[in-house]
Parts: sequence; structure tokens; C-alpha cells
Amino acid sequence: MTKAVLPDDFARRRRQLLNHMHPGSIAVIPGAVQYRRNNDIFFPFRQDSDFYYLTGFREPDALLVLIPGRKQGETIVFCRERDPLLERRDGVILGPERCQSALGVDDAFPICDVDEILPGLLEARSQVYMNLGEHAAWDERVLTWLSELASQRPAVVATVQHVTALGHLLHEQRLIKERKEQVLMIKASQISVLAQYAALAALRPNIGEADLEAELLYSYRKQGARYEAYPSIVAAGENACVLHYSRNEALIGEGDLVLIDAGCEFEYYAADVTRTYPANGRYSQAQRALYDIVLRANQAAIDACCPGVDFNKPHDIATNILVEGLIALGLLTGSAEALIASGVHQKFCPHKTSHWLGLDVHDVGDYQLGDHWRDLMPGMVLTIEPGIYIPRDASTADIPDAYRGIGIRVEDAVLIREEGCLVLTEDLIKDPNDIERWMATSGSANAQELKEIVA
Repeated sequence: MTKAVLPDDFARRRRQLLNHMHPGSIAVIPGAVQYRRNNDIFFPFRQDSDFYYLTGFREPDALLVLIPGRKQGETIVFCRERDPLLERRDGVILGPERCQSALGVDDAFPICDVDEILPGLLEARSQVYMNLGEHAAWDERVLTWLSELASQRPAVVATVQHVTALGHLLHEQRLIKERKEQVLMIKASQISVLAQYAALAALRPNIGEADLEAELLYSYRKQGARYEAYPSIVAAGENACVLHYSRNEALIGEGDLVLIDAGCEFEYYAADVTRTYPANGRYSQAQRALYDIVLRANQAAIDACCPGVDFNKPHDIATNILVEGLIALGLLTGSAEALIASGVHQKFCPHKTSHWLGLDVHDVGDYQLGDHWRDLMPGMVLTIEPGIYIPRDASTADIPDAYRGIGIRVEDAVLIREEGCLVLTEDLIKDPNDIERWMATSGSANAQELKEIVA
């Protein structure tokens, strides 16, 4: 049973943020709006991650205001009022009265009253915390209110020093995952692993990339995850050399490798995992040579993940292995150190090895503190995803044909713990011998056994 994040947990997060805000300041944190898809149909609503992290509230058109030290109440939510007609069409609306008790905030007001209430709350505040540039409509409203207050009551508003980005305070808090967040991320990873097994069981030449994407989506929904964390990448052959390929409409060829980079979102938390499989069940000699290099880089980078190691260390380790492997195959010439220093290796290894993972698939949090890479700490979750990509184009005309048109990535999600790390996606096979053996059978029995292991 996955442990739910409760109202008290969200309240504790708000309290932690309030404790780090300057006295006399105010934070304005907008929720997401619903976007129109076409005519009167809207895209599925997904709450803003910062807003959700602090409230757990899943309705559109809401605003959270935090005011440390305010005697009348430090936490205020503005939200939609109840509307019987709208509720009959779209479902229950919480409304301000129920919102206050359900979310555990001090006050809740109708969002339509924000123009009357919020300007007064901004008065005489020494600092306004907002993430300018993320919610343009709210940026304009708040800055307009401040301007109007300054013109009408300059003596009162003169104490407002500046608008400060909230991101650093809040995103540093989000970077360290609480135990319940870790549990949700483990669950998201388990769902995603089983979905990849479902796709792998269906993989064979002469079916479409879309067929495998459908297996992923069906498996997510069956396991209780309604959404993808990002558009699934099912890239056969040369398509795997496009890093964020997501058209997923090509036919899979007999000798293709198929790169599947896919993860679900479970209770707002993202999974992210990539494997690269041979469509016909056997890696060619060139495919296997490149795959072995990427796998060694993946494993060595994971081994480096522990508290006190700087964020970029796994990337440095992985990159060195990738480049040395390409030199050994004759695909790069020179010393690994010189090739990396000059950036020549980026012809085949164009991306970083890691990013943060959490409520967003590319989650928030600084990678550097000042001029230095930050150290990994317990509770951080990052990806390890080295890759080699050799497109079949003019840039690779001097490369032996057997290696051209191959893209390989092996990606895992890693949780840093006191004693080292936990690989959240470790149940998804990646040893090429294991993959070939698994594909030589129907795969169904193997998938059922795994389902019982991770349940």
C-alpha cells in the first residue's frame, strides 16, 4: 500500500518555507490554469508542481499566499467558488469554506475577490517572493498592484524593497525528498518497469513504434497511473539518434535497436527509465559493442552515487568510459582527456548523464552552489543516463556503416541514501545477455514473476 501524503504533511512543508522567509515578507504562489485544446475542450488539468507541493490542491484557478508573522493568519488560499452547474458537468468543486479545513490553511477566499484582498496584504511588506516569468498573468497583476499602491500610498509602500525569486528557497526544499515522497517515487518506478516489460513482450520486427507506446500507456492505466511523466520515446533504428523523439509512428525494422525512454506519473511524482532492445532478439556485433560501453558507463556512474560525491562526478566517470570505449572501437582518435576537453566527444555523446527527478521529470534544484558542483545528499533523486548516438548523416560519413544509425541509452533513477544509493529501476533488466534470453522466451512468465517481486 502506497502511503498517502496527508494535509499535515503539506502544512509542515508550508511551515518549513515560512521559517526560511524574511520577516515582513510575503510569498505569492499561483496554481495552474486549465488550457484550451480546441473549441470548448480542455487539456487534462495538471496542477503546478510548486503549488501542489505546498497544498495538495488539485483544482485550477487557485493562489497560495504565505505571510510569515501575520497575526490574522499566515497561510491563505484563493480558490473557485462552488457552482452547481459547473459541478454537474465537471465534478465537485471544493470551494473556500471546505478548502480552509481540507487543506489546513488559516483562511480561504473566492478567487474572484483577489483584487480586493491581495493588494492590502502586499502593503508594507518588505519583500515579495514570486517566480517571475512562470505565470505571466499573475506577474502583471501583482506588479500592477504594487505600482498602484506606490502611487496612492507611497509612504506605506516605500518599505517594499524588491520582488525576489521564490525558487531558490522552495526548490532547495523540494530537492530533498521526504520518506513519503520516496515511497511514491518507488511506486512510480515499479509501474514504469512493468510497463516496459509489457512493451518488451510485444516487441518484434514489423510492428509500429506506436504499438509499443500503446502497451506502455495501457500498463500505466492498469496499474493506477493515469498519466505519463513526459511523452514516451519509442525510437527504432535511426530515430533513437533524436534525443527527444516522440512521434512514435515508424515501423520497426528487422535489425533495428528500439530505444524506449518512458516513465509514468504516479500521484504527481515522475519516473524516468530507458532501455535499448534488439527488435529481433539479438544484438548485432556492432550494436553489442556500443551497448556494452554504455552499460559500463551506466553501472560505473551508479556506483559513484553516494553522499558527499559532487553532482557532476557520475557524469565525469560515465563520459570517460564512453570516450575510451569509442577510442577502442576506432570511432574517435586521440586521448580521452583531450577529446573531452575539446568537446569533440559530443559528436556522439551530446548530453549530460544526470538530472534531478521528482514532481517534475526534470526536477527543480540547483546543480551548482556558486562555482562548484553541489554534493549529493540523502533524499536527492537523480537519473543516470549515459548514451551514444551515431546518426546516419554527413557528420558520420567516415564511420564504418555497421555503427551508423545506432542510438543507445541506458537510464536508471537513483535515490541517494545515507549508506549509498537505491536504484529505483533496478528490476528492469539491462544486461544484454539477460535481454536476449528474456526475448528468446515469450516473456510473459518472466513479467509475472517480476510483478510478484515488486508488488
